[in-house]
Amino acid sequence: MELTAHVSKTALPGGGNRCDLTTEVGRHLSVEARQDGRRILAFHVPDDDDTCRDFAPLTPHEATALAQLLTPDPVVHLHRHIEIDLVTEHIAVTKGSPYAGRSLGSTQARTRTGASIVAVLRHAAAFPSPAPDFRFATGDTVVVGTRERVDAVAALITGG
Repeated sequence: MELTAHVSKTALPGGGNRCDLTTEVGRHLSVEARQDGRRILAFHVPDDDDTCRDFAPLTPHEATALAQLLTPDPVVHLHRHIEIDLVTEHIAVTKGSPYAGRSLGSTQARTRTGASIVAVLRHAAAFPSPAPDFRFATGDTVVVGTRERVDAVAALITGG
């Protein structure tokens, strides 16, 4: 039987939400998601919503990195049974990228590198399995493939 965590959600004054989780050992964690994009990880007193023991404000990039660290790897069990050289990596489309504002198809990434771009992350949105006409914006991408092929896509996208 798989255990599930109980999370409660509360609207915040001024916009956004606070999600609360009480751990098995009784620690009370809160994540405040403000309407302006800020995130705050806090340790609240369970009996008193207004009392905070400690908190850590997070930039959007820090919140994304923390979420990735906390998210279980859905294919980790594959590594126990077979040897596989499959990696996923976030490759940023920067201002200097030759593909900022251009279509995924124009990269010819799969033809040139053998790797597939399986999703594009943009701000708080994800675009899984983007079509060739999908246009990159400054700041995005997830690639899957072998280490060598992902490195080749990184060099392609970053203009390196």
